[in-house]
Amino acid sequence: MIGMEFRTDDVPADERFDRWRELIDRTRANDTTSPHAADFRAEMRVLELGLITVWRTSFSPAHFRRNARRIRRGDAEYYHLSLLTEGGLTQVQERGTSATIGPRGLLVDSSWQACEALAHATRLPADGRPGTVAGVGVDLPRALLPLPARQVEGLLGRGLSVRNGPGALLAEFLLGLDRQAVALRPADAPRLGEVTLGLVSASFAHALDTEDVLPAETRHEVLARQVRAFIQQHLRDVQLTPGTVAAAHHISLSHLHRVFGEQSPGDTVAAWIRSQRLERIRADLADPSLRTRPIHVLAARWGMPRASQFTRAFRAAYGISPRDYRHQALSGRR
Repeated sequence: MIGMEFRTDDVPADERFDRWRELIDRTRANDTTSPHAADFRAEMRVLELGLITVWRTSFSPAHFRRNARRIRRGDAEYYHLSLLTEGGLTQVQERGTSATIGPRGLLVDSSWQACEALAHATRLPADGRPGTVAGVGVDLPRALLPLPARQVEGLLGRGLSVRNGPGALLAEFLLGLDRQAVALRPADAPRLGEVTLGLVSASFAHALDTEDVLPAETRHEVLARQVRAFIQQHLRDVQLTPGTVAAAHHISLSHLHRVFGEQSPGDTVAAWIRSQRLERIRADLADPSLRTRPIHVLAARWGMPRASQFTRAFRAAYGISPRDYRHQALSGRR
């Protein structure tokens, strides 16, 4: 795994809050308190992706403060992003602006502005303990972002949408990064850092309506990710073709093929659609709960209604017929 992990369960009870506070105060605050310090619970996984840090944490409700003293002695300037998955977060900037986010909310902050933040639980467990606040954070050097700093200032202290567009891609990437953390190797870090920077840049540019200032490489990578996400969501649609994908993204078919080819050399949009459909069907064939469903029905529900065409594609991809694959998969489970 890239980085480190921390769990309060691995620390003596009387040291738990202080140890966690040291980690948080190192980057985000310089005065952290909690009404639950005596029985504080927290976990943190930090991924070092080159100059960018991504960290997942869950913790008991707490209050954070970053004051002028901390800012004066700070070194590099960082943008901070906080993506909540559980609980709520309210932040008040020194200049008086405030923002509140809940699960699937994204808050943008900076290391050079004083602020206070209150993280609170929205669900209380049955055992009487305090609830949990959880999320994923990103610490990004200000100098890396390929956007005018004056324009980005307008996003600080604001909550951004991650329900669609580049924001949704960023949220899914960060959550997926955490899920795959144990399988990542140090050699993966630089490229993952580049992807994180590209998605953050695209999300900021989208919020500012300044996508045209992004480097072409960043725009193409984000577009390719949007295309893949769109395809994943519409695999059941028999009418899903490269043409409909291009139309949905308001680009020409030739531009779609060029961008997709840049990001996936040797692959085509049509081939990727077919491979994703086959993967879904293969998973269904190995599912015991679907053992009574006819194979052609499973294929049709993933956008491949022509049985003979599907069978040929399946055999070409996996070297075995769908019927034999299902038999082997279900026999193996038994």
